[in-house]
Amino acid sequence: MSGHSKFANIKHKKGKNDAAKGKIFTKIGREIAVAVKEGGGSDPSINRKLRDVIAKAKSNNMPNDTIQRSIKKAAGEDGSVTYEHMTYEGYGPNGVAVIVETLTDNKNRTAANVRAAFSKGNGNMGTSGCVAFMFDKKGQIVIEREATDMDEDELMMLAIEAGAEDFESEEEGFSITTDPEVFSDVYAAIEAAGIEMAQAEITMVPQTSATITNEADLKAWDKMMGLLEDDDDVQEVYHNYEEE
Repeated sequence: MSGHSKFANIKHKKGKNDAAKGKIFTKIGREIAVAVKEGGGSDPSINRKLRDVIAKAKSNNMPNDTIQRSIKKAAGEDGSVTYEHMTYEGYGPNGVAVIVETLTDNKNRTAANVRAAFSKGNGNMGTSGCVAFMFDKKGQIVIEREATDMDEDELMMLAIEAGAEDFESEEEGFSITTDPEVFSDVYAAIEAAGIEMAQAEITMVPQTSATITNEADLKAWDKMMGLLEDDDDVQEVYHNYEEE
């Protein structure tokens, strides 16, 4: 789940139990399969889509052997199961903007499930483009402060020289923003420096944030996020909700 608070999201990810982590690995495995088929093969050096998904997999602590098995499986599949990208947009409680990205082999099932999640979360699914203009597609890398001994200025220069657009220093760590086209270059430079990244992925960054203060709406929001997170077809949920 990707929203405005970078480090809150990381704590949420790290706090997941083994079953939830297994579900994340399964979803990333599906992304790897699509990247192999759509991006031009199983070699990440020439397949940028695959390279970007591998970066995401590593930041989610997906083991290297699991990543390699997923790539080999995708390269050997006969195409009997075809996944299609579908994106849904809408509003959660108090007008929170939400984008849901899915990979599905059954569009009717997925659309019905996503619509039900919006409805049960006191929100409503809108038309294509109704909230997308409120987000920017960016590469985002987050490094926790204790993950590196590198001087802050040195780390910033490393990122900027590799092509990063922005470098932010926060109490808990550092956030690096890139154009999606150079994300893998910046990721590779940081990885080569031996720095562990808590988050590394192409994401949708909200331009503005929204809050939810009503207790009933907060419960509805949690229900909506839970339903979407548990849906096997849902790959990512982007939103502009920020806790006060």
